Amino acid sequence: MTHDVQALSDVDIHVYEAVASQAVEHGEASLAGLVRASGLTEEQVRECIAHLIEHGYVLPRGDGYALGAHTFEVEY
Repeated sequence: MTHDVQALSDVDIHVYEAVASQAVEHGEASLAGLVRASGLTEEQVRECIAHLIEHGYVLPRGDGYALGAHTFEVEY
């Protein structure tokens, strides 16, 4: 799978940064935590997560999400 950060929108990157922050702190990110951290609606977060999973940046893990392979730096 090729990872093209240019395929991600600013909102996708915002959600990715929220996943990264929670994954570092808790080992995985929950949907509820991502909604709180991002300030987006649950539907918006679900759409971004689906896009991030499709591109391999986020992986489903248990009831939450973990980081997949990434090729760019994020600040969180």
